[in-house]
Amino acid sequence: MNILVLGSGGREHVFVKKLSESSNCSQLYVAPGNAGTRSLAQHVDLSLSDFAGIGEFCERKDVKMVVVGPEAPLVAGITDYFLQHATLSDIHVVGPTKAGAMLEGSKDFSKNFMLRHNIPTATYASFTKETLNEGIAFLKTLSAPYVLKADGLAAGKGVLICETLQQAEQSLHEMLTDEKFGDASKKVVIEEFLRGIELSVFVLTDGKNYKLLPSAKDYKRIGEGDTGLNTGGMGAVSPVKFADAAFMEKVERKIVNPTVSGLASESIDFKGFIFIGLMNVAGEPFVIEYNVRMGDPETQVVLPRIKSDLVPLFQSLKTQELHKVSLEVEDNVAATVVLVAEGYPETYKKGNVITGLKNNDQYTIYQAGTAEVNQEIVTAGGRVLAISAKGSHLQEALDKAYQGANSVCWDDIYYRKDIGQDLLALE
Repeated sequence: MNILVLGSGGREHVFVKKLSESSNCSQLYVAPGNAGTRSLAQHVDLSLSDFAGIGEFCERKDVKMVVVGPEAPLVAGITDYFLQHATLSDIHVVGPTKAGAMLEGSKDFSKNFMLRHNIPTATYASFTKETLNEGIAFLKTLSAPYVLKADGLAAGKGVLICETLQQAEQSLHEMLTDEKFGDASKKVVIEEFLRGIELSVFVLTDGKNYKLLPSAKDYKRIGEGDTGLNTGGMGAVSPVKFADAAFMEKVERKIVNPTVSGLASESIDFKGFIFIGLMNVAGEPFVIEYNVRMGDPETQVVLPRIKSDLVPLFQSLKTQELHKVSLEVEDNVAATVVLVAEGYPETYKKGNVITGLKNNDQYTIYQAGTAEVNQEIVTAGGRVLAISAKGSHLQEALDKAYQGANSVCWDDIYYRKDIGQDLLALE
């Protein structure tokens, strides 16, 4: 079948690579793609918000499946658009409807969903500019550090962890009054800080059945030792060793099952990925957040470990027959290191020429913020590359990934040197 992937980041590069290897994929398209996907799929110049254009292209090219990488088109309702148009409704969109995408599109909605279905999460309350004083009063009932989350989409940067009450009050003012994150922070969720170790659990569901994908841990802060500003992700490893069978049984029983059944009970059509950001608090799982697509850079360590053909898995979502398709996972460890432009996640330069872009049998380079200009690959975003590698154990995977990171160069390259070190300390 003909397949269209939507997106331009490292996550989409992984999807394109995996789908291009499938014997069930006849023609692969990507919109808009990046410099790394050009050799694997035909690039299409379409805006991710142009649903009419995407639909017309799918009709013209006989596309039967659309794989949505980023969250914005899902939150805006691309799945609904296809379902509501007679000529598009048979095309399978891998991703939830707009109602399901609210799990990521609104932190307030997702927290209320968790409360309705008794899913463990941090104590919280939501505030707007009109209830700013109540928000400050609520902060005073909590202990440091303080967690402030923009309610809407903020490209992975809308979560602030403030060490003092004064910083938290100032940040709340900036988010609500000064609209620090634009419309995304017109409402702010304040929640208690959970102490523990983070991990990500990925679920593929057809709305009735589900399969757990490999667990992963990502590293969100820009600085080593998990310091500095939040980013879209500076690296990841999979699996997470402490997520053993006993812990994952709790995750399924207390979180995954209630989430999938809760969506069904509320008649929310959800056929796609649920990314559950968890905190392991003394052996008990708590939900930090939901995403409604695969994570980036977690995709760069999760999908390479999956041996199964993705196309039958995705096809089964449409017919709610996911339980009939097998999911095979490699028994190894994967690590990825994200290379960014200096200054990210704030101001950074674009257009620097990248050298050393050669894969080998030790690592794979996934491109994200790249472009091809005058037959040269240049930086075109904050997160530029993700170097992924696999090994029989974590240290081997990290060694290979950093070998790749050290082989690539541009003028203002930056990456964290401590990815995975916290997990190695637990071994």
